[in-house]
Formats: sequence, C-alpha cells, structure tokens
Amino acid sequence: MSSPAEVRRLSGYRLRLEGQQCSTCGEVQLPPRPLCRRCRSTTLEVRRFVPRGKVISFAEVSQAPSGFSGPYVIALVALEEGAIVGAQLSDVTVEEVEIGMPVEVTIRRLRQCSTEEAEGLVEYGAKFRLSSSSDGGART
Repeated sequence: MSSPAEVRRLSGYRLRLEGQQCSTCGEVQLPPRPLCRRCRSTTLEVRRFVPRGKVISFAEVSQAPSGFSGPYVIALVALEEGAIVGAQLSDVTVEEVEIGMPVEVTIRRLRQCSTEEAEGLVEYGAKFRLSSSSDGGART
C-alpha cells in the first residue's frame, strides 16, 4: 500500500529510471538502496539510466492484484548500463514477447489505490514497450 508521501519519494525511480552508482566499486543498482549491493558502501550517487534494454525473462500475470487490471505481461529487463529491473510490458501480448527483444521505457498508469489512506490516488510509472527505434534499441 502506497501513501501519497511514498509515491512522491519513489517518483524519481518510477518516472525517470533513477538508480544509483557506487562511488567505491562502480556497481549500478536499481531501485535505490541504502547500501551498495556488491561492496556494502554507503557512498552512492544518483544515476539516471538510459531508458532502453533487452528482455531477459518474462511471464504473464493472469490474476492481477488489487488496483491493477489483468492480464498483463511482466519482464526482467537488462538496461544498457547493466542494471536489471522488473516491470510491466505495455501494448504487447505474451505471445509477442521474446527473450532478447529490445524494449524502451514509456510512462503509463501503474494502478489506482483503493486503500483508505490513498483512496483514488493513481500511480504512474515506468513500463516498457517494444523498441520503436530501427537500430534494435542500440545506443547511438
């Protein structure tokens, strides 16, 4: 359950793919964490990731949790910088998805809250869609 304050606090991560890069070892991570997952350092810098990657795993969610409409496709996406993020795929059916296919970020409605604390609050965030670039999602 997300409160309005939590939604605002996580908006950089959800809307701009902001994660972190460790100043000690160089590890990149998304979502943000208090410590580097590799070396446990606390010297982390905000890092905005390139909004493109490739699907490394996917599944269809047929029984959507409260606030979400299903069925929908979820995927693990390896971003160009190496971070891996889990997200919904939009504008695609599970039959159209393949391992290795290039995807790009699009901002879409994630869910509508139905708790007393955040009644009616609509959360927006990053989903991925098939890459529209002709270079297969490669960085230019």
